[in-house]
Amino acid sequence: MEDMKRITTFLGLSLVAFLCLAGCSTMAPEYKQPAISVPSSWPNGPAYKETKGGFGGEKVVADIAWQEFFTDPQLRKLIALALENNRDLRVAALNIEKSRAQYQIQRSGLFPKVDANALHTTQLIASDFSGLGIPLDVHQYDVGLGLSSYEIDLFGRVRSLKDQALEQFIATKQARRSVQISLVSEVAANYLTLAADRERLKLAKDTLTSQQTSYQLIRSRYESGISSALDLHQAQTTVATARVDIARFTTFVAQDENGLNLLVGSPVPSELLPVTLSERLTPLKELQPGLPSDVLLVRPDILQAEHLLKGANANIGAARAAFFPRITLVSSVGLGSSSLSGLFNSGAFVYKVAPQISLPIFDAGSNRANLKAAEVDRDIALAQYEKAIQTAFREVADALAQRGTIDDQLAAQRSLNHATSESYRLSMARYKKGVDSYLNVLDAQRSLYTSQQGLISVGLTRLANQVTLYKVLGGGSEKK
Repeated sequence: MEDMKRITTFLGLSLVAFLCLAGCSTMAPEYKQPAISVPSSWPNGPAYKETKGGFGGEKVVADIAWQEFFTDPQLRKLIALALENNRDLRVAALNIEKSRAQYQIQRSGLFPKVDANALHTTQLIASDFSGLGIPLDVHQYDVGLGLSSYEIDLFGRVRSLKDQALEQFIATKQARRSVQISLVSEVAANYLTLAADRERLKLAKDTLTSQQTSYQLIRSRYESGISSALDLHQAQTTVATARVDIARFTTFVAQDENGLNLLVGSPVPSELLPVTLSERLTPLKELQPGLPSDVLLVRPDILQAEHLLKGANANIGAARAAFFPRITLVSSVGLGSSSLSGLFNSGAFVYKVAPQISLPIFDAGSNRANLKAAEVDRDIALAQYEKAIQTAFREVADALAQRGTIDDQLAAQRSLNHATSESYRLSMARYKKGVDSYLNVLDAQRSLYTSQQGLISVGLTRLANQVTLYKVLGGGSEKK
């Protein structure tokens, strides 16, 4: 019992001493958040919407959950399915688990590893060496606890590696948020595109029906000698054009559905697919962009870049510590005896402490090169962080520029659509009365069809811009 108490006391004191020695700070440079490398306000000018006091809305966009932003029930269900089944998001989540495990591996280096062991050694000693003139059979029994290759982190090398792994882990979590935000916006964008292409397909089919009616009318007039063969063939071209567009938009719709299936991660139920593009798909009307420094620094891709920068900064500490001595301890404490029955007798207590100090003297410049590489890695991470902020600023500025002009474009397109519709109606009436040739009708019809397609495109652009603005301002989180 006395020996067991001595073992426990020895081991406890050793652990306390080791942990105290390892509790030093690192040699990493002090981290200071870099200054934001973009203007302090968003751009202004003719392309940007002028507002007093900023854009409406009390919440910062990053705090608006996607369930609040997207009002269409079908789209909400699609996004929920994608968040559950999308493989890219699943890989991002698994990367978090992997990064967490790697951090735990590095963190474990701060603590001694205690192993229990039991050993039985049998050795036959030759008569020339036994001292007794006869061969000697020697048995040795050992049981105990040991610390294997524990590095006392006097200069923070292990702690710096642990800090780097922690920053990598946090960066991976931010990467997963980025994937989720992108996934939410991609599902919404594909949903809107599918709705627009279905509306284009419907327009093409309606146009084909209308042109077939016109073609039959002109054919009757041609057979009666009222219309010319040129009119007949011109009418036939409009029918053929509508058929080409039907085939083209049918392909687009199928491809849109395939893309949506990929994003969702499973076949999308038909009842969740949109029929046409409509105003009921409109998300929130107003968004609050805030100030660049407030918005950009909370975007997950920016936070990811910053944590990678912090990790590179921690690596410098590990590289600096490599210039200093490294102390490694191998120790064990336990009981030993030449017989199994005497293993727990008084006086069987044994211990071994084997400290090892390694001091770099000549390494052909290896440590200096490692330090230089770590410093360059930090500078690269800094440049990538600044570039991420600049890219984010550009994305928001582009979205705001489109937002500032899209309503004017939509109003102009509606006016154009109304004018071409009237032009087509009047030219058809004049043709039926014999005042105009069918060529004017054909031109008016083509202008109307182009204008109707353009109206769908501008409507899609307006809705897609709202989704894009929500994304680039950091929206896409889950409802809390």
